Amino acid sequence: MKAKWKIRHNIKPGDIGYLTYLHGILYAKEYGYDQTFEAYVAGGLAEFVQSFSPHKDRIWLAETNRRIIGSIAIVGHSKVDAQLRWFLVHPDYRGLGIGKELLKKALQFCKERKYKTIFLWTASELTAAGHLYTSFGFRKTEEKTHEIWERGSQKKGMICVCKTICKQSSTTL
Repeated sequence: MKAKWKIRHNIKPGDIGYLTYLHGILYAKEYGYDQTFEAYVAGGLAEFVQSFSPHKDRIWLAETNRRIIGSIAIVGHSKVDAQLRWFLVHPDYRGLGIGKELLKKALQFCKERKYKTIFLWTASELTAAGHLYTSFGFRKTEEKTHEIWERGSQKKGMICVCKTICKQSSTTL
């Protein structure tokens, strides 16, 4: 039986490094991403912490026994636009509702901050996440090919990235 998990939104020393590590090892194992993906995550998280504003930004960390097992963040880009980033649930804890709970908290934060548009970029192979985004009202609005993150020639280093936007209304959530 899995230990009880909880969600917090305060950042502690070591969290950013561990989140970077978790993204790096899980995406390498599950999707063949290389170290450039980990560097991409590290850069974004570092920028997030350095420019953090509690009025427009928030990160949530799911944990059990003081170990991070999931994350999601909202990065405010303007008074009306926010980006959803670093959404991840460790494979040992998927299927327990952690992802749904993280996404609910992120969207509730956006509603409270009166963001009108929430966007995210995701890779096309992240089908489970795609289904979850769709179930929460996100829709694909753009598709691009980006030459990063994958090793080997099997996929020729190309991935499809989608931009998804969810327009909030008073009835959403």
